[in-house]
Amino acid sequence: MKLDKLSLDGNKKSLEVNDKIFTDKINKRLISEILYKNIANFKGRKAKTKQKNEITGSTSKIYAQKGTGNARHASRKAPIFVGGGVAHGPKGENSYKFRKLNKKEKKLGLSSIISEKNNLKDLLLFSDFIKEINKTKEMYSLLKKYEATNSILILDKTSNDNIGKSLKNIPNVKVCDISNLALYDLVKYKKIIFTETSIKELEKKYL
Repeated sequence: MKLDKLSLDGNKKSLEVNDKIFTDKINKRLISEILYKNIANFKGRKAKTKQKNEITGSTSKIYAQKGTGNARHASRKAPIFVGGGVAHGPKGENSYKFRKLNKKEKKLGLSSIISEKNNLKDLLLFSDFIKEINKTKEMYSLLKKYEATNSILILDKTSNDNIGKSLKNIPNVKVCDISNLALYDLVKYKKIIFTETSIKELEKKYL
């Protein structure tokens, strides 16, 4: 298929791209699973309670096994006593399983998200930014012109060197390259902006 390629001088051309990424079948269930795994991995899990073996104190038996008429008990570290360990409590962030995405999930998830953005007209393609832009105001005006003030820009190295600084102070805008592309960010931001070279890098990496 062909995508419209925009340039700073207002000219519009077209670029041939691979259908497997930009017009793929949209798998809503897979996108939901990807978001769940990403959010779960980044969620802070600070709560922690002490287990029985982590309580400081004597391990001696609190009274004789027989002859007292009371139930049998070991030390006061048992969960049934005040000040004892907590049974089945939260164990801190290091004890939780890290949820991984396999290569197939990443590829299918990427094509599903990008295809959906393309259908919603929230996918923009620019020519590589050869001209250097240092002023934030100028870059913001460009994004505003294309209603992309909430967007993620996936740039090639040359474009990033030329316009990266002008994007740093714009809220709700993120800059990354293909190697650091997170699927969660593609869903988080309303529009996705590629450059011509970054799209070719994407096709080379995921196909």
